Amino acid sequence: MDVLIPLQLQRKELYMAVEEKNNDIQAISEKRTYSVQEIADILQISRSMAYNLCRQQLFKTVKIGKYVRVSKSSFDEWLDNQN
Repeated sequence: MDVLIPLQLQRKELYMAVEEKNNDIQAISEKRTYSVQEIADILQISRSMAYNLCRQQLFKTVKIGKYVRVSKSSFDEWLDNQN
């Protein structure tokens, strides 16, 4: 049996989903560092390939315990200069 959802409710859910995505994008733009997974997501590559880029010292990274963080400004500058 199909359940009909009122159009107004569907629009509200869609609006909330778009707003949540915009908040996620804004939160990333305000950060000072990226995680390796975020680098992988931005470049649409695997996480292991993103780690390989970090090892090549193409941009500034810092290791905090077992975690690697990438300087946002350094990475963004590197990305902007890629052809």
